[in-house]
Amino acid sequence: MKIFILFIFSAAFIFPQVKVNVFPNFRIHPSTVTQTELISVFHPLNNNIIFTSANAISFPPPSLFISEGIYVSTNKGADWFGSDTARGANINYHGGDPGIAIDKNGRFILTHLGREPFVGLFSNFSTDNGITWSNNNRIVTDILEKAITVSDGNTASPYFGRTYSFYVSLDSLPPKILFNYSDNGAVTWSTKSRINNPSQRNWGVEAAIDETGKIYLTWGVVNNFSPFKEVYSGFASSTNGGSSWFVKETAFPMNGIQGVLSNKQNIRVNGLPKIAVGEKNGSKIIYIVTTQKEQLPAGNDADIILNYSTDGGNTFSSGIRVNQDDLNNGKTQFFPAVTMDGRNGINVLYYDDRTTTNDSASVYLSRSTDYGLTWRDFKISNHNFKPTPIGGLGQGYQGDNISIISSGDSLFAFWMDNSTGIYQAWCSIISLDALTDVKEEKIIAVNFEVIGNYPNPFNPSTKIRIYNNTLSNEVKIKIYNSLGKIISSNIYNLSYGYNDLEFDGSNLNSGVYYYQIISGDKIFNNKMMLIK
Repeated sequence: MKIFILFIFSAAFIFPQVKVNVFPNFRIHPSTVTQTELISVFHPLNNNIIFTSANAISFPPPSLFISEGIYVSTNKGADWFGSDTARGANINYHGGDPGIAIDKNGRFILTHLGREPFVGLFSNFSTDNGITWSNNNRIVTDILEKAITVSDGNTASPYFGRTYSFYVSLDSLPPKILFNYSDNGAVTWSTKSRINNPSQRNWGVEAAIDETGKIYLTWGVVNNFSPFKEVYSGFASSTNGGSSWFVKETAFPMNGIQGVLSNKQNIRVNGLPKIAVGEKNGSKIIYIVTTQKEQLPAGNDADIILNYSTDGGNTFSSGIRVNQDDLNNGKTQFFPAVTMDGRNGINVLYYDDRTTTNDSASVYLSRSTDYGLTWRDFKISNHNFKPTPIGGLGQGYQGDNISIISSGDSLFAFWMDNSTGIYQAWCSIISLDALTDVKEEKIIAVNFEVIGNYPNPFNPSTKIRIYNNTLSNEVKIKIYNSLGKIISSNIYNLSYGYNDLEFDGSNLNSGVYYYQIISGDKIFNNKMMLIK
């Protein structure tokens, strides 16, 4: 019993903790117009220029008016200018749901839905940083969901400057992924092309482009009965500018949170995937984050889950829980956005209520510096808010996404909240140095460090990660059950650098277990949870 009590005490101080920093928060365009669904991009050749857009919603009689906010900074977020109305004529027929890009010539490109009777997808462009805009240009007449617009800003790409718009067409049954592209700054667009041929409905396509011009897509695959949850994440890629596609209709299973959050005034939420692409030892890693529940490693409340691929999307890893609060603690995470940073870290922004009442929310960031295996959480917003639906826009609508982008050693987080009385566009600029705590520095400086185990919770196996840079390479690992009884004891020989030691719990019951790692005169303790 003495061993057990000491074990719990020593484990407590190395469990993942939230690092709370005071990050400045500010509104980028204070107004009386409701602003939701923030989306942001950097200029590909001038990272002082940021283009941000949102659904800008006002309610003059006799009906609501939806446009696309145009918010611009030319000094890396220090100052902003713009308007809540995109001024590409005819402004009365803009329908919101913006997609944005800046091409190689610095041309701002905006795509958006049209309003009756001019349905479909439209584009406008600006050659003066968003001050004036071209007239509406109809791309397609399809009834569609929000289009994601991206420009290839990579000078080494054979498609440098090409702008793509990807969307789910509701004119096809089941709805599938289509796209158009422009090689002349949205003056003209290609005819639409189909990417996949699914057996189930698709929605929520997202895109990334790497420095070679390779395109990566993900989307949600929805079941055919109410509440129409996301049950798979789809994936596709193209190495030839969209001429042909590698497609995985069901890249990995998921259990999305499509529906409403009853504890948050029945706001509408989704589990749709977001995508980013990083690099490890010269090879690409594809990261996809979703919001899931009731499917491990997610708990019975909503959690952010990451799956990754190291083989170009042929296969994906099992899920890794991103947010590091306790499992099944009744707290809710939702609406993730993801970006890579200049140090090859993975950053996931999301709403979270772990430090608020359940009817409210704040904004958190989780960051991984070991390719998504372990995470640290940071509270980004310096205030909380109480989500409420916005009337006139469908059941529970309060916007469906937020945004995070990076440049150099800084992250730029954008979200909407109604702390001022209406939903407004908020921003926080975060230095990566402010996200480096003592433990991250020790991993580099010390000779031996126990990073932790992943996934956690696990079923049936988990890997204990150890960093070793010592002459002695022998460690002993003891596994205890919740009563303090040793159920396993083994000796391992470590190599230099990171070591992943697998523990198999196939023959064990669900529950909390503890592991003790002994290296010379050093003893490290931690806990893990097996859920079957």
